[in-house]
Amino acid sequence: MSSHTGSPDVPDENLPGERAHGGEAARAENPFADPGLPPHEPRVQDIDDRAAKRSERTVALLFTVSILATIGFIASYVIFPIDQYVFIWPLGEISALNFSLGMTLGIALFCIGAGAVHWARTLMSDHELIGERHPIEADEETRTQVLADFAQGAKESQLGRRKLIRNTMFGALAVVPLSGVVLLRDLGPLPEDKLRHTAWEKGKLLVNQNTDEPLRPEDITVGSLVMAKPQGLEEGTHEFMAEIAKAAVMLVRLEPKDIKDKQELDWSHEGIVAYSRICTHVGCPVTLYEQQTHHVLCPCHQSTFDLADGARVIFGPAGHPLPQLRISVNEDGYLEAQGDFAEPVGPSFWERG
Repeated sequence: MSSHTGSPDVPDENLPGERAHGGEAARAENPFADPGLPPHEPRVQDIDDRAAKRSERTVALLFTVSILATIGFIASYVIFPIDQYVFIWPLGEISALNFSLGMTLGIALFCIGAGAVHWARTLMSDHELIGERHPIEADEETRTQVLADFAQGAKESQLGRRKLIRNTMFGALAVVPLSGVVLLRDLGPLPEDKLRHTAWEKGKLLVNQNTDEPLRPEDITVGSLVMAKPQGLEEGTHEFMAEIAKAAVMLVRLEPKDIKDKQELDWSHEGIVAYSRICTHVGCPVTLYEQQTHHVLCPCHQSTFDLADGARVIFGPAGHPLPQLRISVNEDGYLEAQGDFAEPVGPSFWERG
């Protein structure tokens, strides 16, 4: 093996053996000796208070930018519609909402990380510490030492002294989770009071769902079942499925003397009653009608309603009767609604009160 002495590439004084033990004898004894730690060199922030203040302001600025970016994230979510696109070079056409959310959230998270790194590299203590290996279990002395090290680390972090950094860091960490909270809005549209209202209103004609023709009383015979929808609700339109899921009604003509419920009789016209087709259990369409008993059956879970007695539940898991639509006849002889349903249609929900 050739000697390294005199090598033009590696000066003798920089070799591990030279630094740790000094000279050829040390290298001969242990050619892979521990070179030890280089001498500690103070940073400019350690000796110049103005430089330390600049670093503190830099870290605080990064945390503040993070706060503003999080606010921008929330504002972008509110401002930009989901279908708005913008041209951004070199990305081309891109969703304004996705771009703004990605940029603001990325900046918020980056600034928190960059601020923490800059704080650690310029203001926290950078003295090297050697941790000796020890058994896994901790004795009392080790626990005491850990607590002491923690206290020392907290002191050296200058968290108590650098109040500007501390306050802006806490602000950034407190605000950035709001980004996730705002995203919960995408779990679905807020129902508001939409579940309490349908497309029915006073004066709207009852239209045969199969023929799209307005209904007259003579179109409905005793024992027949006719499916109806509100006037103006056309199949194929954007809102049809959402509206018909609440506004679909069934018309049945009973003998007035067979109607047991007074309100049902008052809200009918010559024995023609209009009830919601939406089962109050899980929202299936109620379509099976038994003429002799005046019962209608939901085919999904066999909830059964008595149309001669306020559509009350006589069997099955449904929680309440089918809502009735109050009807009358206009001056042209067509059946029309006298308003919306008096209660929400479909399955129960806790806000019904």
